[in-house]
Amino acid sequence: MSSDTDGGSGAEVAALSDKDSPGEDGFVPSALGTREHWDAVYERELQTFREFGDTGEIWFGEESMNRLIRWMQKHKIPLDASVLDIGTGNGVFLVELAKFGFSDITGIDYSPSAIQLSGSVIEKEGLSNIKLKVEDFLNLSTQLSGFHICIDKGTFDAISLNPDNAIEKRKQYVKSLCRVLKVKGFFLITSCNWTKEELLNEFSEGFELFEELPTPKFSFGGRSGNSVAALVFQKM
Repeated sequence: MSSDTDGGSGAEVAALSDKDSPGEDGFVPSALGTREHWDAVYERELQTFREFGDTGEIWFGEESMNRLIRWMQKHKIPLDASVLDIGTGNGVFLVELAKFGFSDITGIDYSPSAIQLSGSVIEKEGLSNIKLKVEDFLNLSTQLSGFHICIDKGTFDAISLNPDNAIEKRKQYVKSLCRVLKVKGFFLITSCNWTKEELLNEFSEGFELFEELPTPKFSFGGRSGNSVAALVFQKM
């Protein structure tokens, strides 16, 4: 099942955005922030792909992928630029990047089942120029560094819900991002948990806002806003 709008994947995205009973950092701790949850999700999706060829969810919908690729095209990002997809899941975004012409693409995920699924999806598409690695972004191996572009569609959101000291994990995420991204490199993040202002605060050390990407607006009770934030940061 894939979602074609920025509403994302229905119930799980709604759960990711839940702030009704905030903890210390404003979020309700959730299984959605644990590796066990995502291992179970991708084990199911891998089995479904093997049985029916269904690639599973497209986080934040197809338009979110198109939005990021349009930005890369607009700013003439070279097709040989090194791109890292943080928390690649089913690898569908990697496939879209490869079809567009990008040739140095890496997808990481801490779930081995997600990497298995990504590999199966990529193989089905007949692509061979995509690198996949089982990596915990909060505990990186030494080989991962020097990327021109890093992309996150929902991974920082999930980390924010981890029941075990999410605040420290968010800080470690920023440290890891500083390590893998080249100076003047770009970080493209799509989030349903965080507002623009909150993301500016989370990534205030070592990064500056380069551009805010347009996302669909909603209106309710005479007020309007965005259910999704999409920002581009540049490493200073």
